[in-house]
Amino acid sequence: MPTPSKPAPAGFQRNAFAPGVLAAIACLAGVALIGDEYELFIRFVVAIFALIVAWFAVQAGHWWWAPVMFAIGVLWNPLFPFPFTGPWWVAAHIAAAAVFIVAGSLIKSPFSATE
Repeated sequence: MPTPSKPAPAGFQRNAFAPGVLAAIACLAGVALIGDEYELFIRFVVAIFALIVAWFAVQAGHWWWAPVMFAIGVLWNPLFPFPFTGPWWVAAHIAAAAVFIVAGSLIKSPFSATE
């Protein structure tokens, strides 16, 4: 009887997926908090996760995602916030959530097994 073999590990890993999903959740939650005092917290979360996803994109060699993530980080920066309100800012939150999901699912780097 042949011995069962170990399944082959995946050829790549998606390090940006979890931060992308968390940032998308924060963006969608931020729609309800526009104009509220907790909007500053959402700005911190989105800006930090944008920089984390940009870093994973650069590490994976998907450099074209870095300017997109830096732009999101600048627009949502909490230190020098832009006074955005209204339907355009709501649409920007939804668009940023979609960008985070797409970037998180497409940014992948080779898996390095250490056995």
